[in-house]
Amino acid sequence: MNKQMDQANQRLAVVTGGNRGIGREIARQLSVKGLQVLITTRDEEKGRQTVEEMRKEGLSVVYQVVDVTDAESVRQMVERVKSDFGRLDVLVNNAGIILDRGVSVLDVGESVMRETFETNYFGALRIIQASVPLMKEHRYGRIVNISSGLGAFDILQGLLGLKGSSSAYRISKTMLNALTCLVAQDVADIGIKVNAVCPGRVQTDMGGEDAPITVEQGADTAVWLATMEKDCPNGGFFRERMPIAW
Repeated sequence: MNKQMDQANQRLAVVTGGNRGIGREIARQLSVKGLQVLITTRDEEKGRQTVEEMRKEGLSVVYQVVDVTDAESVRQMVERVKSDFGRLDVLVNNAGIILDRGVSVLDVGESVMRETFETNYFGALRIIQASVPLMKEHRYGRIVNISSGLGAFDILQGLLGLKGSSSAYRISKTMLNALTCLVAQDVADIGIKVNAVCPGRVQTDMGGEDAPITVEQGADTAVWLATMEKDCPNGGFFRERMPIAW
């Protein structure tokens, strides 16, 4: 009976794009901390393989195939969460793409911009809009948006000398930062906290093997915000557990 009650009270985390890279490590660390974790993936075989590997480590992880660019796919995911678990406590919007690495804003195609925004911004918006009502039922929620310092305004203004390269990706992260602030305002009184994280350049497929930050280090701040109980910030932008400028 006690075990059943513990399982019923176990918090659930959804991590989008959780089958590889930072998302996978965030899912792993959340499960180690005692949360039930549902990872979303676009590829069923990769999702199944990830879950099998994590379960061999004794971790409580499941997966669902979800396309964050498809509103119906997102709706079905949240419906499954509601029917199977009855709650949604943590949402980590990790799914993201970069299609214009090194391309100037003067040369990037409009189709590339649209495709990038569909995943990196609208994907997060869709899942947040679908998830918040379920979080409201328990008056508790932690939403963490995996952003990038490349979307911060001081960097967009050229302080790092990057000019306009990877502009679709960078603008999508600026939009995600704005979304973070707006959602944080709207849920401030119902026990939900929303924050953005810059993990830095991490040793993943996106960051490259020569990146200075390990996957474990890159996941740390997101997990910290996702599991913080008391005095959790709301509407902030963080790197290495410290606030950074928008």
